[in-house]
Amino acid sequence: MAENWHIGNAVDDGADTRGWFVGHFTDPSKGVRSSTDVEVKWANHPKGDKRPEWTSGDQRATLVLLISGRFRVDSTEGAATLTKQGDYVMWGPGIDHSWEALEASTVLAVRWPSSPV
Repeated sequence: MAENWHIGNAVDDGADTRGWFVGHFTDPSKGVRSSTDVEVKWANHPKGDKRPEWTSGDQRATLVLLISGRFRVDSTEGAATLTKQGDYVMWGPGIDHSWEALEASTVLAVRWPSSPV
């Protein structure tokens, strides 16, 4: 298979990286999935799952898109509750956040650029 072509499954490909399946942390032998430009995560969260600690000093932009469920993101700029498929929240560098699955939820997260924090 060509290095710039990949067919996969987000859940399977992100199993060893907390759901992140595209980004700098992906082995370069994985071809197009290894990127310093963007990180992509598929996450299935059971009801009540949460990030109890807040991020600190992240210098990337982030997008969280609701696939299903009900999901809340709290940030230093406010809170957003995603309730309808396709609802999203995004923020830029320097905004800290935490999150909680208010119902069993599936979300897609995208961060850019991809770099170790």
